[in-house]
Amino acid sequence: MPFKRILFISNGHGEDNHTSHVIQTLRQLCPSIEMAAMPIVGEGKAYRSLDIPIIGPTQIMPSGGFFYMKRLYLLKDFQSGLIGLTWRQLQAVLQYAPKCDLIMATGDFISQTFAYLTKRPYISFISCLSALYEGQLYLNPLLWNDLNSSRCLTVFTRDSYTASDLQRQGIAKAQFGGIPALDYLVPTGKDLHLKPDIPTIALLPGSRMPEAARNFCLQLQLVVEIAKVMPKSRFQFRAALVPNLMGQLDDIAKSQGWQLNQGVLTYSPPGSSAEESPLAEVRFYSDAFSDILCNSTLIIGMAGLAVDLAVAIGKPIIQIPGEGPQFTYQFAEAQTRLLGISAQTIGTKPATSEILQQAARRVVETLQDVDYLAKCQENGPQRFGPPGASERIARFLLTSLGETK
Repeated sequence: MPFKRILFISNGHGEDNHTSHVIQTLRQLCPSIEMAAMPIVGEGKAYRSLDIPIIGPTQIMPSGGFFYMKRLYLLKDFQSGLIGLTWRQLQAVLQYAPKCDLIMATGDFISQTFAYLTKRPYISFISCLSALYEGQLYLNPLLWNDLNSSRCLTVFTRDSYTASDLQRQGIAKAQFGGIPALDYLVPTGKDLHLKPDIPTIALLPGSRMPEAARNFCLQLQLVVEIAKVMPKSRFQFRAALVPNLMGQLDDIAKSQGWQLNQGVLTYSPPGSSAEESPLAEVRFYSDAFSDILCNSTLIIGMAGLAVDLAVAIGKPIIQIPGEGPQFTYQFAEAQTRLLGISAQTIGTKPATSEILQQAARRVVETLQDVDYLAKCQENGPQRFGPPGASERIARFLLTSLGETK
């Protein structure tokens, strides 16, 4: 029997991540499936880490895929060859698609239109779109055409509200998918050196450099402000960092007035004696994301998917805007609408000392609000549904291929 082949198309880092988790589950269910990918944004690290062949050219653009935040970013992308790159990627997809039995497109109208143009049957996962932002999902004519095509076998959504909204709009094939990464959010037992009965605050500065480094600097400044408001080690801080950021911690510590020693960042106010305990301490890890998220009481988040995952398991989020290109006020405000009561955004511009002081007070108030914390525990699962997205989507792919597992 000939092997079945799937081509995965995605346009965004989060979309690559979603798809990679579906691929992992698909491999477990049916190892004989042949798979290839075309990441339209970035280098496709999520695919490369799984040894999935990438069929066309990839390139990191100045905007990091977030050109919709500022027109200037889009101009920089054009100057870096965005149009030519996208055209070559489309040609690679059209050349490869005839060899495939099925296409899966994850993302907005760009990836969906790529899939439509292949003239092959395809499955849509509009993971970056949600009716929760505006109360209804407004589809542009191109995307509406893509999703209504007879070759589009189903439309998976990240949340059940969006699936119901699309069904009301006449797309009967829409169904709840969920967040595939949620299935792999399992603690590994990493020793985080946590003290019992003390709230743990997680720092998530994002994954894209150099923005993640700038975000982490802001978060360290916020930690100092929190320590000033609530001293005497009432909180403990754990940072989940990408490996590329770990290599810059020495420079970051020096620039922010912190000390770095054996996996711990400490801050002592100017003029403090060597005998005095540090005002603040942050332990950081590049291999403990799930452990940090699951053991945290509150998240200081400047990220996308990582924050979604935190909300999905009931965690409250405090957001402070950065310089971007991703985590600007516009992005944070949109996140607040998506995540509901679980997310609080402090400030409407890149965080200043006043905004950081306000955020510090809000952190303390939030951790003392037992009723609010309980509502966050309810809100996340209600908005994003139960785990199991990767298997739901993977099994639909297999059924569409005529495979039963």
